[in-house]
Amino acid sequence: MGQISSAERRRNEEAIRVAMDRLLRGDLPPGGGCDLKTLAAEAGVTRTAFYPKKNRDGTTRPGPYQHLAEEFERRLRTLREAGEVIDPRTAQIDRLKAKVTELKERLAQRDETIAELTTFKELALSRLAAQHDEIVRLRQQAAALSNIRRLPAALR
Repeated sequence: MGQISSAERRRNEEAIRVAMDRLLRGDLPPGGGCDLKTLAAEAGVTRTAFYPKKNRDGTTRPGPYQHLAEEFERRLRTLREAGEVIDPRTAQIDRLKAKVTELKERLAQRDETIAELTTFKELALSRLAAQHDEIVRLRQQAAALSNIRRLPAALR
């Protein structure tokens, strides 16, 4: 792609600034977000114009509209720090991330509770089995001794 005229560059910069203002007001196109990709599409310029370029000798130079991309990011960051929600999708993503964190914590707590209850159940069953064995042993011992007599069952 060749060089653009200064008049065309000014028109592109003006289109970028208009699109930037529109996006930062929250006027987002369907399927778009408050990002450089949408900004480029709304302004009718290529997204690559917002990023640095490499010279043939390997050095870098700023992209033609890199200063506008930096201004956009700076203004967006300022709005976010002020607590404004420009892109509802971003707010939804943040809410969902918080919900996932909460659910992971609840799941970890439930896993811990289940492990504790499983340990308790095993201990209780072990104790019941030992008590049962002791009762069976005592009954057998009592039956083996001939000098022990059973008392008659109480009448009601």
